[in-house]
Amino acid sequence: MLPRLGSDMVTTVDETTELLQQLIRNRCVNDGTPDSGGEVRNAETLAAYLAGPGVEIERYEPHPGRSSLVLRVEGRDRRAPSLLLMGHTDVVPADPTGWQRDPFGGELVAGEVWGRGALDMLCMTATMAVVIKRLLAGGFRPNGTLIFAGVADEESRGTYGASWLTQHAWDAVRADAVLTESGRRNSLPTLGGPKAIMNVAEKGSHWMTLRTNGTPGHGSAPYKADNALAKAADVVRRLVTYKPPLHLDGQWRAFVEGMQFVPELSAGLLSADRFYETIDALPPGVAKGFDALVHTTFSPNVLHGGMKANIIPDSATLQIDIRTLPGDETPQVHAMLREALGELWNEVEIIEENPDPASASSPDTPIFRVMCEVTKKVTGADVVPGSTGGLTDCRFFRRKGMPAYGYSVLSAKIPIAELATMFHGRNERIDQESLRLMLELYEQTVRAYLS
Repeated sequence: MLPRLGSDMVTTVDETTELLQQLIRNRCVNDGTPDSGGEVRNAETLAAYLAGPGVEIERYEPHPGRSSLVLRVEGRDRRAPSLLLMGHTDVVPADPTGWQRDPFGGELVAGEVWGRGALDMLCMTATMAVVIKRLLAGGFRPNGTLIFAGVADEESRGTYGASWLTQHAWDAVRADAVLTESGRRNSLPTLGGPKAIMNVAEKGSHWMTLRTNGTPGHGSAPYKADNALAKAADVVRRLVTYKPPLHLDGQWRAFVEGMQFVPELSAGLLSADRFYETIDALPPGVAKGFDALVHTTFSPNVLHGGMKANIIPDSATLQIDIRTLPGDETPQVHAMLREALGELWNEVEIIEENPDPASASSPDTPIFRVMCEVTKKVTGADVVPGSTGGLTDCRFFRRKGMPAYGYSVLSAKIPIAELATMFHGRNERIDQESLRLMLELYEQTVRAYLS
């Protein structure tokens, strides 16, 4: 029987709540530019929280203000497996318009902590840090080395965080397994008991900037004008209506079968003819997630064009967020774009593209078996390997041959449909029961894997 957290759980949850609130209030907002983020503030908060006799913390700052920290608890046996718990410390921007509360207030209301990053993923970063401190205070001495990393820049491309660490400080973060963001809760009817989804794979990213060109002229005479912005608008329309080929085999089929959905739902999710009809009947957040996992997606998100209201624009640029399934590399992406745009393909110019391939780890590893055992004991749910449509820092470690997994649990207090809207959305928050579950999950996993 795995050990459970002690009777001071309320105190531990309160401590986690206070740490999470401070991380939110530090406003480490990463807008994708080199000088944003300011993760040094959260690095300092975590370092001060974790400091103690014999605690060794290293700080890495490849760009001013973009600070990550690494704490290592050396194991007694160098041959024993090692484990890295990793959380990022940056958050995406938040426009307070439409929020019910200050997105950087870190308010505790009715057992929920509100704020940007509360769910993605400062809650996990905070609970991991509290578990590390708790273990150290209790004199825990692992067989294998335990590492905690609070890393910068996950919300952009990891350039100043996990990517940099794996290239320039590999010995500091090298481990036999990595646990980071994130697992998720299932909300659909299943057979054979409750299921918890832990991410073993993620789609790739292939961000692209396109340019359309036209001929400038006076805005008072638009008849048959060669308007670059109008062309770009047509590109946007075609992309948002384009349906790329569905891939309902391989990892997707294994996921659907592992979830043991009711037969009618499973059949619909595996049928090319009935897939969209099936997901249209599901909660919107679930439907969005399922759709993203079965094909490469194209989302035109930024459009710039024109100089003045009375000048027909001679150029426009369009930034597209493209997320790729395994096997969809640059040639496949170009082929899909050509299919989506038709004759407009000849009217666009690719001026920048940033491919970042999909990645995956096998679920047949010692750490994943421990994850299954601990999750069952903490939540009563069976683990099903899943994937995510968003990038995480897992990919940098997978490319070095290290198994890396998204691993967390959430309570049922906040409805799943509402949770799905919070990631990079409004009214982001996490409930304290979820913090308690994650504290238990991470402590039991560390003890089971490293003892």
